[in-house]
Amino acid sequence: MFDSAATTKPLPMIDPFGRSIDYLRVSVTDRCDFRCVYCMSENMAFLPKKDLLTLEELDRLCSAFIAKGVRKLRLTGGEPLVRKDVMTLFRSLSRHLDRGALDELTVTTNGSQLARYAADLAACGVRRINVSLDTLDPAKFRAITRWGDLDAVLRGIDAALAAGIHVKINAVALRGVNEAEIESLVTWAHGKGMDISFIEVMPLGDIEPSRLEQYLPLSLVRARLGERWTLTESEHRTGGPARYVEVAETGGRIGFITPMTHNFCESCNRVRITCTGTLYMCLGQDDAADLRAPLRASEADDLLFEAIDRAIARKPRGHDFIIDRRTRQPAVSRHMSMTGG
Repeated sequence: MFDSAATTKPLPMIDPFGRSIDYLRVSVTDRCDFRCVYCMSENMAFLPKKDLLTLEELDRLCSAFIAKGVRKLRLTGGEPLVRKDVMTLFRSLSRHLDRGALDELTVTTNGSQLARYAADLAACGVRRINVSLDTLDPAKFRAITRWGDLDAVLRGIDAALAAGIHVKINAVALRGVNEAEIESLVTWAHGKGMDISFIEVMPLGDIEPSRLEQYLPLSLVRARLGERWTLTESEHRTGGPARYVEVAETGGRIGFITPMTHNFCESCNRVRITCTGTLYMCLGQDDAADLRAPLRASEADDLLFEAIDRAIARKPRGHDFIIDRRTRQPAVSRHMSMTGG
């Protein structure tokens, strides 16, 4: 793979509110081997494979953003590790780590393929990953993911830890589903040296059951955890939206990602690209920019840089997420798997 030439020096990405955009999340596929109840409909219609950017095009697109100041790059899906030959993309992008143009190359995964790929990811310079895991109960795990195998995920997590990769667990807080397990999830994660973040359900795409039934505010979760443990505000940041507390009794950290009860938009430094080359400046808004056309229009990146600049100039202040009985429709119609986690 290659870095394309440009006749003009790319400008850094500063949005209309003075925020420097240095974090890019790229979905390499909309496909997944799970059907999590808060993310996907059970009978999902996926994009034709011909509509996806090639791995070479994804490499070139990521490289263009790195040239424009992105320092952290996260590959997502769907489930990114189910994309055929995806390790060739990781190996190619690792060159930006080697030359110091990129601080971090990381991935969000459901863990199903980690046992197979953990060592390769570590060899590509991946030092930290997020694994989505909402329960340690095998039957409940199958109910949440519809298709998932908990043992395979746990083996994958152990393989990643053995490869020297720091694992952070991401758990979606689901009312009446894993609500009673939250403390045990923290104890398990911290016992293995892993941080854990809890995430509020977000109104993206039509699903069954409704998110009104799933939604559990993290303000309530944090209050409950504070009754058991001593929680102290932490300055720890990973570049993402989580706000962390230190747990005195376990020595670990808990993150809270709260798009509903307390959004994190004021400090947003992120944009997302889908596997078809669509750039979303905000997860919770429909405005988007097509980057596939300028990517394919020229071997040089000038047109691509211009399209990126026009898009960043439209980045909104924040999202308009709401979940209540008056607003039963999703805030945006696309599913999370389309945009990338």
